[in-house]
Amino acid sequence: MNAQDSQPTASQVRWPRIVGLCLLIGFGLWIARDFMAALVWGVVIAIAIDPLHMRLRERWPGVAGHVLLALMLTLGVALVVLVPLVLGIAQAAMEVREVSIWIDAAKTNGIPPPLWLARVPYGEAALTQWWAQHLATPEGAAAQLHSLTGGDLITHTRLIGSSVLHRAVIFAFTLLALFFLLRDRDTILAQVRQAGERLLGPASERIGSQAVQSVRGTIDGLILVGMGEGLVMTVIYLLLGVPHPLLLGMLTAVAATIPFGAAFMFLIAAALLLGLGSVSGAIIVMASGLAVVGIADHFVRPALIGGATRLPFLWVLIGILGGAETLGVLGLFVGPATMAVLVMLWRDYVDTGVNACSIS
Repeated sequence: MNAQDSQPTASQVRWPRIVGLCLLIGFGLWIARDFMAALVWGVVIAIAIDPLHMRLRERWPGVAGHVLLALMLTLGVALVVLVPLVLGIAQAAMEVREVSIWIDAAKTNGIPPPLWLARVPYGEAALTQWWAQHLATPEGAAAQLHSLTGGDLITHTRLIGSSVLHRAVIFAFTLLALFFLLRDRDTILAQVRQAGERLLGPASERIGSQAVQSVRGTIDGLILVGMGEGLVMTVIYLLLGVPHPLLLGMLTAVAATIPFGAAFMFLIAAALLLGLGSVSGAIIVMASGLAVVGIADHFVRPALIGGATRLPFLWVLIGILGGAETLGVLGLFVGPATMAVLVMLWRDYVDTGVNACSIS
């Protein structure tokens, strides 16, 4: 028997190594599965603030400056996130106590018919009769609000508190990952470029650039536009006398990060105004809110997200909504970036007839 025939071929050696490597990578991902979201969040934030990071590095060179700058930027991100969050939680806790007191009073004394009920153009008599039977008396109000008690609200608040604690731990790991990503930016970027070149060939640079532009465009289109919608609606809430306008404006800004998501907050604001007897105010809130959402979601947001990556609005919407359904809030940023890369590869394939990921 020839000695060379007994030697394993290159393919026979390669496949066991590939299988073993895949098993090792899968095991590593399984170990780190609870922290993968924090790592991806760190990457997203690092990409978003990288232009600012590089401008500050030019003014503050040196290794020690890199470490201090990474620490300062990480602390800045923490403050930007935590300060509004703490204020919102404190305000919400106060609201829960007030709502609990109102529910107890309603069960004891009933809920009197609001003033706007007499000005309803159609069905005023039927609505007044229903209110008198189901809400005006203590028995009726207690029957309608039997599932809402002060104890239940406190229990829900505790559950929310435990959820916030879990997310606080994830956020701490996100900040830790962000610090190391900023501190070791050059080394990590060089390694990513080298690995991308080996895996995807010359197209790796364009794929990375497309993903980075998409993430930044998505941040501008979601967060900045959402903050703009929340600011405009806060002014409208203040002018129309909506209860708790600052808290409601903050929640509107958060909901506005999802396309058409702020409309739910407009309904709440309109309902609060109806409870105060302001039918015209409720109509103005809904009309102005829908106008703001229409302009932001049909013109401003597609221009910011799609303009940065030449991504059609349909694929922007699919990336945002599909990413949110699959990955939660993180999917709002990962989804459009994925769609942008896929659309870019499709255009390259159609235009050139060659696989964009082929290694030359």
